[in-house]
Amino acid sequence: MEIEIVSKKENELLDRTEVKFRASHPKEGTPQREVVREKLAGMLKATKERVIVDSMDSEFGMMQTVGYAKVYKTKEAAMKYERKYVLIRNKLKEAEKKEKKAARAPPPKAEPRAAAAPKEKAAEKAPEKAPEKPAEKHPEKHAEKKA
Repeated sequence: MEIEIVSKKENELLDRTEVKFRASHPKEGTPQREVVREKLAGMLKATKERVIVDSMDSEFGMMQTVGYAKVYKTKEAAMKYERKYVLIRNKLKEAEKKEKKAARAPPPKAEPRAAAAPKEKAAEKAPEKAPEKPAEKHPEKHAEKKA
């Protein structure tokens, strides 16, 4: 795999150098982020922990990957300015694992007496009325048909 730096720009405000690169990888798949970071660090005379690969794009069938990386002057600057998920992708920070909530304990079983009480209350309620038939809308029309 060969990496070519397409453009390089200094960003004094954020203490970094922004780099656009093109990696050609004939007869290979898309290069891994770690390998690209190592090669860029060697080319730009920086340590691997100061190089952050922001994006890499490959097109189907093309043996080239175009990407964007940032080389910070210090690791502290990288940790300060970069988004959390980008740091996790570049393995400078570990993802926080969410703890699953403890399974709820099943509710205590009701005593047999308590279970019988609701049935008694249901029996005390008035019986429900049977549904009534809807009234005929036009009784005159029906009377004519019968006759």
